[in-house]
Amino acid sequence: MSSETSPHPSGRPVGPVDSSRVPRYAGPATFARLPRLDEVGGADVAVVGVPFDSGVSYRPGARFGGNAIREASRLLRPYNPAQDASPFALAQVADAGDIAVNPFNIDEAVETVQAAADEILDSGARMMTLGGDHTIALPLLRSVARRHGPVALLHFDAHLDTWDTYFGAEYTHGTPFRRAVEEGVLDTSALSHVGTRGPLYGKKDLDDDEKMGFGIVTSADVMRRGVDEVTDQLRQRIGDRPLYISIDIDVLDPAHAPGTGTPEAGGLTSRELLEILRGLAGCRLVSADLVEVAPAYDHAEITSVAASHTAYELTTIMSRQIAAGR
Repeated sequence: MSSETSPHPSGRPVGPVDSSRVPRYAGPATFARLPRLDEVGGADVAVVGVPFDSGVSYRPGARFGGNAIREASRLLRPYNPAQDASPFALAQVADAGDIAVNPFNIDEAVETVQAAADEILDSGARMMTLGGDHTIALPLLRSVARRHGPVALLHFDAHLDTWDTYFGAEYTHGTPFRRAVEEGVLDTSALSHVGTRGPLYGKKDLDDDEKMGFGIVTSADVMRRGVDEVTDQLRQRIGDRPLYISIDIDVLDPAHAPGTGTPEAGGLTSRELLEILRGLAGCRLVSADLVEVAPAYDHAEITSVAASHTAYELTTIMSRQIAAGR
């Protein structure tokens, strides 16, 4: 199998399959056609799937999101002009496959994700996780905080996800960030929601969220103030803290991401999301997740394509920082 970046005795990263020799639609659908982790023995950035959606409150199907993103990522190319970087040449990025979790027991699934994330992070890799529903953000944050201490959080989402329980359940896709605050895995001086919008259960939702330390940049704020001003505000709030980014694809308007479980009108465009992420390239991104892609509701892979490009930008940021730190 040939690659854009060939194996090298000096340890040069192994890159994607060469699309001039193997058509993009042929061969295994790893993320960006990168090697599997077992093919390279180790990675600086591990792309990991978590096919789990037992924590959803409306439409299921996000368990199929990771593989849909991988399929859409066949069109990604090795040079990222927006960040002037070839991420797969700067660091070893590999597809670590899926974390197999129990679909019938949320508590056990949360424990399994955390244990698998601990193993990957202990190897020295950063994680780019493809969900799955947003429940998985909690065990991922626990694992990242175990390594880095409480982390800054940028949470891109239509919804707050800081509710207390659903039907008495503490672990759902609407509760991960309340649990994370309660458990002390977040740096409460550097928490922000981005892209929130839509109806709430009551004003108390916002009051509780503010008490937890979250700042809010709504989708309307992005529209009125513009990407550059919003991104500058986020950078100032994060500072030099270790940063975790969690992205629910429903932060995008349903016109840009119909394939999701709880769509809300009035969201970001895919261009706005990508530009905000590019503006965060100087932040210390330690890991990230991208969740809630539900391909059964998608059209012409619109959502999966947007998600694959979003994961590509996040991976590029991490690869650049890894290379700069060597």
